Amino acid sequence: MQCQWPNNHPSQVSEVSLSNLEEQELTQPLEANPVHFKTQFVGYMEMYSDADTVANYLNAHQRWFCRCAAPMKTEAIGDNGYILTVGRFGSFGYDVEPKLAVVLEPSLNGVYDMHSIPIPDEPYLGYEVDYHASMSIKEIPSRLASPGLEKAFKKQKQAQVPEIITKVEWNLAMDVAVKFPKFIHKLPFSVIQKTGDRLLTQIVRQISPRLTYKVQEDFHKGEDLPVPTKNSRHLDKVDESSLEQAA
Repeated sequence: MQCQWPNNHPSQVSEVSLSNLEEQELTQPLEANPVHFKTQFVGYMEMYSDADTVANYLNAHQRWFCRCAAPMKTEAIGDNGYILTVGRFGSFGYDVEPKLAVVLEPSLNGVYDMHSIPIPDEPYLGYEVDYHASMSIKEIPSRLASPGLEKAFKKQKQAQVPEIITKVEWNLAMDVAVKFPKFIHKLPFSVIQKTGDRLLTQIVRQISPRLTYKVQEDFHKGEDLPVPTKNSRHLDKVDESSLEQAA
């Protein structure tokens, strides 16, 4: 996956020459103070089976996580952890290939927590990722499912539509602290902040829906069930203004 930071941000100012910045050496020291980029999302997906069957599948993530996370590079660590290499991102002449290590905690009362940990045996890469996601499962009547359930079963020639399905809901938050080379800080801070926040949001919007679909597909094909339609999965960004009002 290749992504680029937008380099045509309207708030960029004329006194900063990006071409001159990009000509500078990238080996100069990193600034001591990192810049924090943040984003937060909520979402859900529907699984056309009972909660126990879905829970058994989620609990056995060693069987499906690496496969469903592709094309991201994944490496299992321990019983419940993974190192993910997300892709290469950059602009202003500065590129990084973000990596993070995450742990999927065993479920507690139907709630699954996933959080970042330091990457084992890895030197400091110039950034730190603080990631946390919480996922819960609950059964709902199939009549409350998103449109398309009955059509999906008929298409697969399965007349028996389940009375209940399972809804998997989650929220996730990311805080990425990046130490940039000094020449990046010649840009206005507002440009750096807005560009980084927007890029982080774009990364989540690209990765999360793809992972969600692959998990749905993997589970339903394994259970010989029709794969849910697109409107059975959803992702929404949580605006900072709504968080401030809630606080």
